[in-house]
Amino acid sequence: MDVVQHVLLLLTVSGVLSRPGDHRNLFTQRACCKRQSHVLHIGQDISGGPVSVDVGLCRSHCGRPPRARGQQDPSRSLLDFLRSKKRRARGPPPPDHLLPSCGMNQACAPAGVRVERVLLLEGPREVEVIQECQCEVRLSQCMRVPALKTYHAETPHEAVLDVGGCSLSKGSPEGFSCLPSRFDSALLETPNKVELVRTVVDCDLKETCFRTPHVEHHYELVLHEGGVKEEKLREIDVGRCVGRCSTGSRCLLRRPSDPDSCSLWAEPQSSSCAPEGHESHTFISPHLQIRSVLSITSCRCRS
Repeated sequence: MDVVQHVLLLLTVSGVLSRPGDHRNLFTQRACCKRQSHVLHIGQDISGGPVSVDVGLCRSHCGRPPRARGQQDPSRSLLDFLRSKKRRARGPPPPDHLLPSCGMNQACAPAGVRVERVLLLEGPREVEVIQECQCEVRLSQCMRVPALKTYHAETPHEAVLDVGGCSLSKGSPEGFSCLPSRFDSALLETPNKVELVRTVVDCDLKETCFRTPHVEHHYELVLHEGGVKEEKLREIDVGRCVGRCSTGSRCLLRRPSDPDSCSLWAEPQSSSCAPEGHESHTFISPHLQIRSVLSITSCRCRS
């Protein structure tokens, strides 16, 4: 190689190394948000054996855990080595396994969910399995977004329903989240009967722990004048407590060189969304017994 060719090669390599921008290209950023295995033990089958299901997980960060010292990546090229050496001179970038799998104001979320019915010792149970993941934009407003679920997959009764969900909102006030506010039902045909699947109609910005309507029907006996008895169907909104209760950050100590990494964690404290107030509904049952049904009036986070 003559002198001119050698100089041109050095200039080309220097230009590549000094090119500004993120060291991850667009293809890598898109490929980071993908499904990874997440196996859960859900109980015992009718023979008493353990049942585990890979429900999947959408990875929130890229890369793999750091390699052991001295262990080399066989797929790493000489050009990658020179690039990393050049970047170290300007300051180390965050490790690959700490980089978010999606862009700014985005989150890696399920793009398709399959509902599997598993027969356990205590009875049938439905398990939601993530099929694939995609980057979803965090919207500035709270709104309903599509959410597809597949029921009875790979059978003649396979059906895909848009059960709906709530947007991943950004900039919400502390203690508030975008949560369902109104529900509806969709009919699902099965080999044995027609099932009702609850779907989300509207979403509102609510406190993370809140009361949602839940209606129950009871037969009551109404006594009229002259001893005439009438059996009526009574509708009672007993309510439910829905939401998540956050205990805040449990990180007690962080490294100054790596603020995203926690060196010391506090003991977890359990906190649940539970009823705070209630009222009683009393009526006479068809068997001439006085019955009382409690309904939830308000909810709060309890530790």
